[in-house]
Formats: sequence, C-alpha cells, structure tokens
Amino acid sequence: MREGSLDAPIRHPIDWQNPDFYDEEALDAELRRVFDVCHGCRRCFNLCDSFPRLFDLIDDSESGELDTVASKDFKPVVDACTLCDLCFMTKCPYVPPHEFNLDFPHLMLRYRAIELKKGEVGTAARQLTETDRNGKMAGLMAPVTNWASDRRNGLTRPVMQSVAGIHKEAELPKFHGKTFIKRTKDTAPTVNKEAPASGRKAVIYATCFANYNNPDIGTAARAILAHNGVETEVVYPECCGMPQLEHGDLARVSEKADKVASVLLPYVEKGYDVIALVPSCTLMLKFEWPLIAPENEKLKTLAQATFDVSEYIVDIARKEGLADGLSPLDGGVSVHLACHARAQNMGQKAAELMKLIPDVELKVVERCSGHGGSWGIQKENFEVGMKIGRPVFRQMADGGKPKYIASECPLAGLHIGQGIQAQAKEGEPLPETVPHPVILMAKAYGLSY
Repeated sequence: MREGSLDAPIRHPIDWQNPDFYDEEALDAELRRVFDVCHGCRRCFNLCDSFPRLFDLIDDSESGELDTVASKDFKPVVDACTLCDLCFMTKCPYVPPHEFNLDFPHLMLRYRAIELKKGEVGTAARQLTETDRNGKMAGLMAPVTNWASDRRNGLTRPVMQSVAGIHKEAELPKFHGKTFIKRTKDTAPTVNKEAPASGRKAVIYATCFANYNNPDIGTAARAILAHNGVETEVVYPECCGMPQLEHGDLARVSEKADKVASVLLPYVEKGYDVIALVPSCTLMLKFEWPLIAPENEKLKTLAQATFDVSEYIVDIARKEGLADGLSPLDGGVSVHLACHARAQNMGQKAAELMKLIPDVELKVVERCSGHGGSWGIQKENFEVGMKIGRPVFRQMADGGKPKYIASECPLAGLHIGQGIQAQAKEGEPLPETVPHPVILMAKAYGLSY
C-alpha cells in the first residue's frame, strides 16, 4: 500500500508532439510545483544524486525555500537524473492517480527535450548515443578499438576524455567483430523436444549491447532456452532508442520503436513470445514506447508479449518446470538487481533465476550501482557514480566470499567490478565479473554457447 494514494500507480502518455510541451515558462512552473513537493517529502534522498542536489539547492538558498532559487540553478538537478524510474516506481507516494500527479523522471525528460530543441545538447554526447553506427565501426577493427578503449591505455584514454567527454578511468565494454546476429547465422542450438516447455516459441531481440558488445549473453540465453524446449529466432532491426531517450530525442525514439515493432510483431502474430536481453531495452518495449507513441497499436500489442530474459526463464520454471541437468556452481554468487529491471515491476527475477541453480550460495543486492547507462562514463559524472556505487561495491564483494558477481545490466556489472577492484584490500580475492546471470545458468547446465 502506498502512502498518499490507495490506487496502483499509472503513467500518462508523454505529450511531446504538443507545442505546449516545449513552453519554457510552463516547464519552469511545473518544475517548481514538483520540486516543492519533493522538498517537503524527501523520501528519494538516497536514490540518485538528483535529490541531494535539489535539497541542498533549496536548503542553501536565502529563504530555505524554493522561492529564492533561480531557475538556471535547476540544471544540475536535471543532469544528475539517469532516468532509472525508481523514484516513480518504488518511492514516490504522489504519482498518478494521486492529485499531486508527480512523474519526476518524465519531467526531467521534458527538460532535456527542450534543451535538445534549443540545440544545447553537445555533439560528443549525441554521438555516443549512435550505438548501431558505433558498434558496426568498432567491430570492423575490434582488437584496435578494444586496445584504444582500455582504461589502462594512458595514450588514448586522455584523448577520449578531451574529445568525447568519456572519463579516462571509466571501464568501457569491449566490441566484437562477430556479432550475436552473425553467430546465429553460423550455428543454431538443438532444441530439446523432450523438455517440459517444448512447444514454446520465442523471438529474441538481440539489443545493441548483446549484439555488438557481448554476444555471449545472447548465445547463452539461446542455449538455455533450447535445452528447455524453446524454439528461438533472433532479430536485431536496430537499437531500442534508450540512448536517445536519455537526451530527450523523442522523435528518434518513436521512429525506432515503429521500425523494431514492425519486425517483431509478425512473430507475435504467429504465437512467438518476445524476449529482450538487457533490462533497459525490455523497459523501453514494455513501458516507454507505448507512452511515447500511444496511438501506435503495434507497440501496445508488442508490450504485452515482451519478457525480460530472466523473467522468461523463471516463467518456464513456474509453469512447466525446467529441463534436468542443472548442477551446483563452483562458488558463490552476488547478483545485482538493475534499476531498469526493478522499474518493470516484475519482482526479483534475476535472484529467482539464480535460486533455480542447486545449492547456490547467493547474495542479492538491490540498490543503484551509480552507472546509469552512458551517464556514468562521462567525465563530469564518473566520480559521482563511483561514490553512489560504493555501498553496492561493498555488498557485492561481501568480504571476498563470492566467486562470481553478475548484474542484469551488463554496464552496471562492469562498473561494479571496477568499484570492487578499487576498494579491495591488498591480498583480498577479487570475484569474476560475469556479464549477465544467464551465463551462470548456462554454466550450471554445462552448456556450450
């Protein structure tokens, strides 16, 4: 039960095609209305850096209230928002249908959409969002790209910081020349027709990260599903648009949603479930796309058919039961529940997934890692992100007990691994960072992928 409202939270469509959406005076009035409510509540003080910045801004003002805060000083509050949605989904008692009607993340999104319209989003920041172009180019010369992007490379990383705004110490994902899509063309796992879930069909939306940066996530997931009787197809029309959403480019997101849905929907019509491999992308398909283009019926249908990969495997376990063959792992696991997984309101699916492994020694950490997509690698945010993540690093490391750490968000996993290494005492064993919990499940099954 929520304090402030007795009803389940609902979210309104984002009215980005209305000219009033870009009215700066109306935006300022809404910022002040919402910030005043937040200032009086403060339940979100420990979620991200937006709220401490907001509360300090007001507390340090002449009157100690919002009336003596200049509107130009709101920008650092907006810039600190990673659009994780946790304030809306887990903390705020005043979300709709409450009469206060607060949606803090989408208000930050509106601010950024206006910045973009005014040409105030830097070129370097926007180029980082072009994940398909960047992934294809980097994959053509993956060894060189990965050498240049290594955070220990004192020659190239300072240049990247100056030119692209990427902090020279931030751990970056690797690139692969042989993408997930290319791998699926070479081999397809044999489907276990005797498995309890035989008869299920699913189309895997590869996502830009699994396709270009870590195809093992996709091949491991596909191997697990095949072992459990699920026939799969793999498609990747293009990125879901989450990187563009971070900068308020709602028109681009709407275009991407329509293109991706046009490819996925025919599978849904043939009885396939849809699986996304990264929770940020699943969140887009399930929730953000239908709010950005509410008139697009394709998106509503697709949202109802979409599962996060951990959610889908747990669904098999609950409804049909898993195929035999799971064995204990050779060490304990710390699993991190990513913010964009928590925002899907589906429960602790990564934890439930790991508990399917026999005799698993499991520690579950449910707190923001401080990464926030491309936010955490930027030079102005990296150190803040590492500070936010310290409690997570400490809990995940658990005094050197776990052999493996894994996050549903592969980028958060890299960030956590780096944080654990930075905080480790001399001689303290470091856990192995695994890109996604499904890889540990594939390991427990003894599957080749």
